[in-house]
Amino acid sequence: MKFAHMADCHLGGWRDDKLTELGQQSFEKAMDICLQKQVDFVIIAGDLFNTAIPPIDSTKHCVNQLKRLQNENIPVYCIAGSHDFSPSGKTMLDVLEGAGLLINVGKGQEAEGNLILNFTTDKKTGVKLTGIPGKRAGLDKTYYEQLDRAIEQEPGYKIFLFHCVIDELKTKKFEKVDGMSTSLMPKNFDYYAGGHVHIVKKQSIEGYKQVVYPGPLFPNNFSELEELKQGGFYIVEDDQLTFEPVQIKKVESLEIDANQKSPEEITQEIKDASTKIDATNAIITIRIAGTLQSGKPSDIDLKKIYEELYNNKAHMVMKNTNAVKTKDYEEIKIEAASIETVEENLIREHASQSNLKTVPKEQLANFTKGLMQVLQTDKEEGEKVNDFEMRVKREMDKTIQL
Repeated sequence: MKFAHMADCHLGGWRDDKLTELGQQSFEKAMDICLQKQVDFVIIAGDLFNTAIPPIDSTKHCVNQLKRLQNENIPVYCIAGSHDFSPSGKTMLDVLEGAGLLINVGKGQEAEGNLILNFTTDKKTGVKLTGIPGKRAGLDKTYYEQLDRAIEQEPGYKIFLFHCVIDELKTKKFEKVDGMSTSLMPKNFDYYAGGHVHIVKKQSIEGYKQVVYPGPLFPNNFSELEELKQGGFYIVEDDQLTFEPVQIKKVESLEIDANQKSPEEITQEIKDASTKIDATNAIITIRIAGTLQSGKPSDIDLKKIYEELYNNKAHMVMKNTNAVKTKDYEEIKIEAASIETVEENLIREHASQSNLKTVPKEQLANFTKGLMQVLQTDKEEGEKVNDFEMRVKREMDKTIQL
């Protein structure tokens, strides 16, 4: 048995057309590898798209690639992630499933307060798959707390798909992000296919054979381009994991210390550093940080640097000057991270400053996340405005009572 495990494709996630195209090319290359390796099936553990209703071009490209797998009888099993999940059910995943291009295995029903998950059996291998979709701000944790554990006794080779932060696999970057213990996941599965955390990591924990994050298929922001340089996914054959890197363009990163330097000195330093790299067909990232000795950040002649790098055949040049400060102005420092991480940190920071002595800080943070989730509710197709408003109000009332 051989299968591919990928996650966090985030198709349509970049605003820049060049980077959007690279994301699509990464997805196409991943499909090339799956076909070449003749996998039995493909798992996408959430965030195939960057939003529940993605742009037409990204959807069209995705459909064309999934059709290639369909033509070779390679099924695709997925769950919704925190980005392509929709409380209203309006998600492109449903459209693709209706067209027979993938199967969403994150399905179940509630019975007497318990969540009963359904298994999907792969016809070729007999593998049984199920999973829990991801939701923003860690609100999917409730699903795990209500999970009916009967699925732990299901016989056969089983794969569980998840899209959340697992405490035991956290890296330093995510140490302040609210996660959950592995113990909340069902035991006795043969493989735990994770997504959401853009790291490449695998670990065996007592009762949990292989818990795996494959990382993004293509870096999703400036910091990830610097750190990861590329995307990738795992091929799993007879419980042996092989990481398959997916690199369309090489990434060259320049980091410049601006402390006690003039804009002219910084400009020259960037020029000198750029001569030591091969810019040909590469993505160049330039990060500048520190307090200037004089002048303003806009005095750094980045325009000329861009011109020189593009003359040297660079594919794309990107800059990050958010941490450049002047002596008379000090910027509030916010660590670059995902939207969910920033939301989580802001919620917790404000909750810790609350003067409500009768409400625990953790409860206040969870209450805030609950309200945010309700306010993200979409109007369903054909639903009257008044009915929609009443439905949101009922959900608000439930959250407030909790």
